[in-house]
Amino acid sequence: GAKKWLEWRKEVELLSDVAYFVLTTLSGYQTLGEEYVNIVQVDSTKKRVPSFLRRAIFISLHTVVPYCLEKGLLHLERELQMEADESRTSQSNPALGLSSRTLIRNWIQKQVGELTEQQKKRGLQITYVLKQCIPLLHRLHLAVFYISGTFYHLSKRITGITYLHFGGLQGEDQSIRSSYKFLGVISLLHLLLTIGVQMYSFKQKQRARHEWKLHRNLAHQKNTTKEKTPGRHSRCTLCLEERRHTTATPCGHLFCWECITEWCNTR
Repeated sequence: GAKKWLEWRKEVELLSDVAYFVLTTLSGYQTLGEEYVNIVQVDSTKKRVPSFLRRAIFISLHTVVPYCLEKGLLHLERELQMEADESRTSQSNPALGLSSRTLIRNWIQKQVGELTEQQKKRGLQITYVLKQCIPLLHRLHLAVFYISGTFYHLSKRITGITYLHFGGLQGEDQSIRSSYKFLGVISLLHLLLTIGVQMYSFKQKQRARHEWKLHRNLAHQKNTTKEKTPGRHSRCTLCLEERRHTTATPCGHLFCWECITEWCNTR
């Protein structure tokens, strides 16, 4: 059923990808795409096909490593946040999949248990940065590919596997490549803009957290003007409870301070 499929989807995709590349690349055959456009894999010398070890490393970097990295970061983030929110369970995040019965999670849980509170906080920050940087790295690599015309996959760049084209008209390649260089420049500009927006968003979040800490430490007597009569007009529309530390947005709507700042940070 759908529930089991969603639970095992990542593992099924990993198994199918590994099987496909083992039957083609690792076995010394072209993939369907390579056969269709008449290209063959070669090593950095461009005089011979990649060795068996080089092809095996490529397949690992292309399939197994991204899976383990994604799962590892998810489990690491969950374990580091466990003490901050003990009510969370493994079922609360469906993206974790087999979080309760994987070797990756058990190993991470053991390592995190030996860390101090300061190290856990620092590790959580590093995990967040890694999760943000990995997609940016892929976009940077794609932009470089559009400009240079080689190494479409990051795993091929690491292992030095490139292609040679045989058959067909060679003169068309240069005109096609020049058009893709412009796309590469646009991709780099878009990547820089994305990084700038993310840095600005991070600073805004830090500012919101700082303001909330200051607001939370205000003396209790400053809340004497708070609405006393419970009713629909004194309730926060986000938490549906009586408003605490009533805060007005520029449009004039009233919310709890903690509710609206958390909503802004999330949305």
